[in-house]
Amino acid sequence: MKRVKIVDVLKSEDYGKEILVMGWVRTKRVSKNVCFIALNDGSTINNLQIVVDVNPEVEEILAKIHTGASIAVTGNTVESMGSGQSTELHSLNLEVLGQANPDEYPLQPKRHSLEFLREIAHLRFRTNTFGAVFRIRHAMTYAIHKFFNDKGFYNIHSPIITGSDAEGAGQMFHVTTLDLENLPHNEEGKVDYEEDFFGKATNLTVSGQLEAELAALALSEVYTFGPTFRAENSNTARHLAEFWMIEPEMAFYDIHDNMDLAEEMLQYLVKYALDNCREDLEFLDKRRTDEQKNKPQNERDEMGLIDRLEFVVNNKFERLTYTEAFDILRNSKPNKKKKFVFPVEEWGLDLQSEHERFLVEKHFKKPVILTDYPKEIKAFYMKQNDDGKTVRAMDVLFPQIGEIIGGSQREENYEKLLNRINEMNIPQEEMWWFLETRKFGTVPHSGYGLGFESLILFVTGMSNIRDVIPFPRTPKNAEF
Repeated sequence: MKRVKIVDVLKSEDYGKEILVMGWVRTKRVSKNVCFIALNDGSTINNLQIVVDVNPEVEEILAKIHTGASIAVTGNTVESMGSGQSTELHSLNLEVLGQANPDEYPLQPKRHSLEFLREIAHLRFRTNTFGAVFRIRHAMTYAIHKFFNDKGFYNIHSPIITGSDAEGAGQMFHVTTLDLENLPHNEEGKVDYEEDFFGKATNLTVSGQLEAELAALALSEVYTFGPTFRAENSNTARHLAEFWMIEPEMAFYDIHDNMDLAEEMLQYLVKYALDNCREDLEFLDKRRTDEQKNKPQNERDEMGLIDRLEFVVNNKFERLTYTEAFDILRNSKPNKKKKFVFPVEEWGLDLQSEHERFLVEKHFKKPVILTDYPKEIKAFYMKQNDDGKTVRAMDVLFPQIGEIIGGSQREENYEKLLNRINEMNIPQEEMWWFLETRKFGTVPHSGYGLGFESLILFVTGMSNIRDVIPFPRTPKNAEF
């Protein structure tokens, strides 16, 4: 008999049908004549109740079944009389696939801290919280590809290993096959990378953007969706060393087209989650509400999770320049009363999350897109404005997390791009190929980057980015 997924059993009203289900035991309750087993196979947040008539034949099998065990059950579907469920399964045959010693199995039916669950990341998928998070992560992965595919974009697989630094940040992981115990040196006493696998120094990429630009300058509209890496030694709730990025690049788009696409995409993705992940979102919403009750009144979020998602879908994003935002922040009550950790005093400061959230949550009460940032705090490839001070950058700001998207119109002028590369001390010989695209049929073009984990953090309401990626990579941690 072919296994039926529990999500399909719970949706069906075809009662009296004999089926086979398999899954992991969440709980077991035994009375004198009957045993109730809550079974879950990961296809839904809801458990299927298995009803087993207790008799001498099954007592020995039931004795082997504890929380965490895997079982196969053949039985008849019955309309459930219990609250909160429509269908239950009356067992005809029960088989233990894998036992779980209750003295050793760490996920007993009680509340566990997220910190503890990170220590057992090989098992945390089995909890309601992480089952919900990773089902939503899958749905968002699909929705991203569907959004771009339906708009005629082409998916480009950009390289993970690169010889350039897209951000000019310098915090990259080196890739080498050299013997670290016996490194070759050249005549100048430096490591001789000509002896290395690629014949030059290489790194794990921090972005697929530069390669996506090359494709966009032939295919017009492309996007990448792949892993990126930052060797930033930051052990915070917002940083990962390995994370995933969505980076569309579009020929013939100016900054306004770029903003339109970013807003359309974000509203599409959030609405997709609301329409297709409702049960998981409702569970996470309740979990988050319970979590908020333990916080001081002044630290609690005003909006519930689903309210926050609907806030994004139902509001047109406010658009203003960095300079306009700076003036609002400088004259704001929190700044005047010195409530900001980072005071807003000098034009040109890099806005912090507290500033971005103030604009979204307090001042405009809607998502915000900021444009025209000071060029000194932005990357070399952004198009320079005529004022000589700002670039056509755009950041999309969301409630709770601040910046969720960063992008810009790209500098298509060869001389301006070359001058900026030199100003920022980026080796010109490493960027020859990027510069050449500005010599051969250059066009106005734009793009942006969306950190996938930041999106999942927002959609799920989780508070730590380590909890929205299956196996987080952080300083001093590459477990599992």
